[in-house]
Amino acid sequence: MKVEEVMVNNVISVNRNSSIEEIVEVLTKNRISGIPVLSDGGYLVGIVTEGDLLRLETTPRLPEFINLLGAVIYYHGVDTYNEDFKKMLAQRAADIMTEDVITVKEGTDIGEVAHLMLDHNIKQVPVVDGSKIVGMVTRADIIKLLLNK
Repeated sequence: MKVEEVMVNNVISVNRNSSIEEIVEVLTKNRISGIPVLSDGGYLVGIVTEGDLLRLETTPRLPEFINLLGAVIYYHGVDTYNEDFKKMLAQRAADIMTEDVITVKEGTDIGEVAHLMLDHNIKQVPVVDGSKIVGMVTRADIIKLLLNK
């Protein structure tokens, strides 16, 4: 089975300048866990998920380091710390969104999408034609297929 057979076509989205409050309102009102961020031209530029929003309420994950002869040497997690800190201060979609979005095309096999979701710990995947979003497929969409077996 292909993505185009199960994806949602009417994708709810926000733009880069949408406020955090707007994003939370749209997510809760529509009972969705993530929302694509589109440019003014309608191109996918990022995604905001519940996980991104949770970072507003947490402290940044500290990088791992060693103390060697009085010098602190960071060896893992500096980028994660910086990203967490940036998201803590977010005021709009562009500040908090994940920019490296995992996407699929309409002809992608559902099994491949399921593997992407599991491998990357994501709950939804935008379906694109070039950089234009044409749909969205979620874990729930895939699980519903089990009813038809």
